[in-house]
Amino acid sequence: MSNNGERGYMYRSLVRHIIELPAVVWFAVATVVSVGAVAVGCGSSSPASTSGMATVSVKISDPATCMAPNGPFSHVYVTISDVEADTNATASDTDSSWVDLTPNLAKAPVQVDLLATPSNGCFLASLGDSLQLQAGDYQQIRLILTNSTSLISATNACGSTANCVVANGNTSPLLLSSETTTGIKIPSGQISNGGFNISAGQTKDLDIDFNTCISIVQEGNGDYRLKPVLHAGEVSTTSTSINGTVMDTATNKPITGTAMVALEQPDTTGVDRIFMSTLTDASGNFTFCPLPSGNFDVVVAAMGSAGVVYSPTVVTGVTTGTAMGNVGVTALPVVSATAATLSGQVTAQNATSPSAGIVIDVQLSTLEPVSSALTVTVPLLPTKTQSSAELALETASGGSCTSGTDCIGYTIQVSAGTPYVGAFSASGTILTQSALPAAYKIDGIATMPSSGGTLDCALSDVTSASVTPVVGVTTSAPTLAFTGCS
Repeated sequence: MSNNGERGYMYRSLVRHIIELPAVVWFAVATVVSVGAVAVGCGSSSPASTSGMATVSVKISDPATCMAPNGPFSHVYVTISDVEADTNATASDTDSSWVDLTPNLAKAPVQVDLLATPSNGCFLASLGDSLQLQAGDYQQIRLILTNSTSLISATNACGSTANCVVANGNTSPLLLSSETTTGIKIPSGQISNGGFNISAGQTKDLDIDFNTCISIVQEGNGDYRLKPVLHAGEVSTTSTSINGTVMDTATNKPITGTAMVALEQPDTTGVDRIFMSTLTDASGNFTFCPLPSGNFDVVVAAMGSAGVVYSPTVVTGVTTGTAMGNVGVTALPVVSATAATLSGQVTAQNATSPSAGIVIDVQLSTLEPVSSALTVTVPLLPTKTQSSAELALETASGGSCTSGTDCIGYTIQVSAGTPYVGAFSASGTILTQSALPAAYKIDGIATMPSSGGTLDCALSDVTSASVTPVVGVTTSAPTLAFTGCS
């Protein structure tokens, strides 16, 4: 199993639902739920329970794209003090209806290295003993982290803090805010199928994904701050992956470089948004694990070791449990072709004082139509400065900001090649070059800093006009202007 998986979440689809994914580590909590006294396997039925109770155990998994040397971090440690769930979609932070799934963590929080190699399949660690849980349709889940070091039962890898990142041999605190009190919430719009339904007599697995690769923001003063991006979905402990090998169509061999592979599903507007993302290994292999059941589109952005850029590849209709085999990518016509560069700016205005700027967090992605019926999110090319499929930013005052705004500039590298598209077939997927020329829209979503992921601004989802990429040229993209931010 690949250790290069970054859970890159269908963040944008979730934005549409809760109106709520995204550049640096991915973390997942998998909750294994077995109803009745005996667990008989994922998705199967055990003898009917007269009590309607379920047995819950919580585990963690996290392969990531931002792990050194491909990314900036050697380790990312978080300390988890609780996981809770609620059947009430509108339950407040203080409602008594929250069910504690991990009461053992109150006295012994668990510190996890999100970049460690999983010792057992997809999972990194267990969060304690099994717990009886009332069957029901759980509409909210929340994960609570702690800043306390006194209760960490094992050796504290962060020293004087409970959460930290290790980059270039230096350990730095990972700053938290509401994650230590009200927790990081996952509402029903961010849970596959609108909620996690536990019926009597069933055994289910629930995977909670915390995409740390787009959840860590480095602020202007050098501090690292958590900007959580989460989703959840029912998974299976068997037939839980999608895997394949990215091949160069000219040589019919694995690419001599790295590909960023995104697993996507459409949002409510029909646009494919990233659900998970991963890097290929040295042999071109990729694996997504664990996964909820469902249908996905696979989008590949690749760059050869000599700097050769490939056209994006889109394979539609891939179901959980599929071994895709070879996934072809086609180099741009000129062998020495390099990436195209898009450069732009994000601005933010204060809601209460429109003539003043304000700090917001922004997650950027690149959208591209590949047919008249399908627009996908093309993951960023895997370069030394782009270790994630999307980009996380924070606005600041001064510099080149227009009057009355805070701002942040960005520069991203993309492929200028026309996409190749095909429907998955077990007998061999046929890829056809799109009739549409290469063109991207820059898409941004705004959240309040240190809020646990709360959406911000009058319109939290802003998309630019189309931009045509040109090989070896820096092209200016329209400014993404966020107004009414608080």
